[in-house]
Amino acid sequence: MVTRTIIAPSVLSADFSRLGDEVEAVVRAGADWIHLDVMDGHFVPNITFGPPVIKAIRDRTDKIFDCHLMIAPADPYLAAFADAGCDIITVHAEAGPHLDRS
Repeated sequence: MVTRTIIAPSVLSADFSRLGDEVEAVVRAGADWIHLDVMDGHFVPNITFGPPVIKAIRDRTDKIFDCHLMIAPADPYLAAFADAGCDIITVHAEAGPHLDRS
């Protein structure tokens, strides 16, 4: 069985003032998915972006948005990220007391 490798570059190092353009550039370069590292300044020391920014760039591509939530707690925000356009949402087991509810 042949498996296909999925390329999902992170836009963490993108110019956030041009994030939509940067997403389009990654797509033109051949990305299969767009990986979005969401950081809250609590679970991890950096702060990136939240659902409003993801929603703002969602219409720039129809590629899958792979959203990696490095936030705590994650559970209260899952619906907001899904509604913003995240297709895949990854949470950390230690980011909340009820992983089974995530």
